[in-house]
Amino acid sequence: MDILKAVITAAGPSQRTLPLQTLVDRDGLTKTALAIIVEEALDSGAEEVCVVVHPGDVEAYRAAVPAYAKRLRFVEQAKPLGYGHAVWSARDFTGDDPFLLLVGDHLYLSREKRGCARQLVEVAAAEACAVSAVQATHESKLPYYGVAGGRLAENRKGLYLVSEVLEKPTPTVAEQRLIVPGLRAGHYLCFFGMHVLTPAVMAMLGAEGAAGRPAGLSQTLARLAESERYLACELRGRRFDLGLKYGLLNAQLALALAGSARAEVLAGLVELLAQEGLNQPGA
Repeated sequence: MDILKAVITAAGPSQRTLPLQTLVDRDGLTKTALAIIVEEALDSGAEEVCVVVHPGDVEAYRAAVPAYAKRLRFVEQAKPLGYGHAVWSARDFTGDDPFLLLVGDHLYLSREKRGCARQLVEVAAAEACAVSAVQATHESKLPYYGVAGGRLAENRKGLYLVSEVLEKPTPTVAEQRLIVPGLRAGHYLCFFGMHVLTPAVMAMLGAEGAAGRPAGLSQTLARLAESERYLACELRGRRFDLGLKYGLLNAQLALALAGSARAEVLAGLVELLAQEGLNQPGA
């Protein structure tokens, strides 16, 4: 299947300012986080990108990505009814097509030439089904992520057939329901903040909303796993959650260390650490 549309959600009260933060990318260019995420989506092969924003934020977001104005569409999430509702707000944009879904408060750093979104889109196209990117994550981080459980798909390393999805489970619940054979003890397949979804997901989200229930994406993905083939894929890359404490700092360091100025950045860090050591009491 062709994945030519991408949706970026950025309407959450706790995340709406994060995509507007400025960073220096791996090429040394100053950009907003949103611009870096949009480039990730376009590099995957998407031709159009829809950004779901909080009411009143359209102009600020448009100004944050002037280079891609012709390929962007903005949709306001009229009411703060959760992540699933934010995704459903883009239903007119996605129509009956599969789409790449990204969150506006994550940056991604690939360990290979292909970007993380490109890796995911290629898997989804080859498998012709919905695929969520996941990262093996220690149980201490479970309060921050949706988590998939399942088994290795056709003995293929890094690709899993999803049987269950839970949102922010406790370690006890995760151990009971989300153990995946082959992962290190205490580690689970936490969502990466990146999915390729089929039109069935939008239909399920709409059905929940029509019934007067809040449309949760993790709950919808759990239903998807019951009704059609749905995979999780470990990508060759890392996610950086900008909303975590020092999240922006960690993302900026990772971008800098992945770029051409790596030696200069490392030298600066070594000098800083040496100075901090000298300033310690008793040094």
